Amino acid sequence: MQGTVMSGMRPTGKLHIGHLSVLRNWVMLQETYRCFFAIVDWHALTTSFDETEIIQENIRDMFLDWLSVGLDPAKSAVFVQSHVKEHAELHLLLSMVTPVSWLERCPTYKEQIQELGKEGKDISTYGFLGYPLLMAADILVYKADTVPVGKDQLPHLELCREIARRFNYLFNVSLFPEPQALLSKVPVIPGIDGRKMSKSYNNYISLTDSTEEIRDKTRMMITDPARIKKTDPGHPEVCTVFVYHGMFNQEETDDVEIRCRRGEIGCVACKARLAQRLDQLLQPIRDKRNELMNHPGQIHDMLKEGAEKARQVASRTLEEVREAMRI
Repeated sequence: MQGTVMSGMRPTGKLHIGHLSVLRNWVMLQETYRCFFAIVDWHALTTSFDETEIIQENIRDMFLDWLSVGLDPAKSAVFVQSHVKEHAELHLLLSMVTPVSWLERCPTYKEQIQELGKEGKDISTYGFLGYPLLMAADILVYKADTVPVGKDQLPHLELCREIARRFNYLFNVSLFPEPQALLSKVPVIPGIDGRKMSKSYNNYISLTDSTEEIRDKTRMMITDPARIKKTDPGHPEVCTVFVYHGMFNQEETDDVEIRCRRGEIGCVACKARLAQRLDQLLQPIRDKRNELMNHPGQIHDMLKEGAEKARQVASRTLEEVREAMRI
């Protein structure tokens, strides 16, 4: 094994096709790294503390999606964050040595408070302030040296390294490694209406959408506004449908672009080709998911086993932490 990877996702809603590249990267990583993949439900509380009734359902759906895409509990520790209480204990202990100013300078802190404030939600809480510290605890409790992240998460990972250095210095140990980023090339996928893909906009294609739902959502996609007739020359560079072709239908992208610019293919036909490709892409995932849903007991057992596998590592780390702190 090359090293230890830790990563997670918040169970705040359905996974969509924008998550596919992340999950496929995880599937590859589990072949060469010791991997810990967590459904981070405590993180979900930082912004959805008033919507707790949906978290358990979201956890189950997310786990099913992960397995359906190819994560293997036999190769990785796949678990729910709150089932491993050592995350919370390490978060508490690290909070004793982490300056508040380090948390306040995280660029996403004030940005998200302002953004969600416009929607009428106040997240200026102690829990949200400590979000990056809990993320650091998630990583350090497994002594992960590699963290797959997008560029927007780099400030959080740098904070994690600072916390690891500070703890090692204060207690004169070399307990925590300084985890490095494994930058994932996650494409920015627009929603079907051309805006940012968002649950609140309901403008995404879910991994669980049916053939009919994919077809209907694809029909709603924004195309070239300057194109009136089928024979008008198109401008693929401003078309949401073409963006999706480039990401999920690369074999036909060149043909689609040429025929669009020549006015040889209309938007309706172009959307139909995309819908067919997306349906082919998601069909194996749907089939696997349906198979798993027929065995709900196995889902419970796999999450329990994943938590136990993670806890074995996390508990050893906490023993070392307590010894270093002499508590």
